Amino acid sequence: MTSAIMRFEYSIVLFDGVCNFCNRTVNFVIARDVHRRFKFAALQSDAGQRILRERGLPAEGINSFLLLENGLMFDRSTAALRVLRRLGGAWSLGYVLVAVPSVVRDAVYNFIAVNRYKWFGQRDSCSVPTPEMRQRFLD
Repeated sequence: MTSAIMRFEYSIVLFDGVCNFCNRTVNFVIARDVHRRFKFAALQSDAGQRILRERGLPAEGINSFLLLENGLMFDRSTAALRVLRRLGGAWSLGYVLVAVPSVVRDAVYNFIAVNRYKWFGQRDSCSVPTPEMRQRFLD
């Protein structure tokens, strides 16, 4: 007996809404996501908090980029590489880095994550998307 994999219309990217680097990453993805495969939610938003609760994840202390794709949650470098793959075109070539052991990829990811506020700064609150970008964010 085979089980069907449920396919969703879009994947959800959860990100640190007060992190300047994370916000730039979201803007990067939105600008290149011509097929609108992604929706976004800041970890601090009501939608982000709801998704974390539904997945049994803590509401506080998540220090990672998360991707909810076809019912599965991915984090850190794996999430980022899966986003690149789904962007298509030349960006999908970045997915080849999945061949690097996750312990190595995530060590690099963690180094950047720990220093992101120092290097890129942070906001006092989550940014408000422009009206045209608002439809890309979950409520």
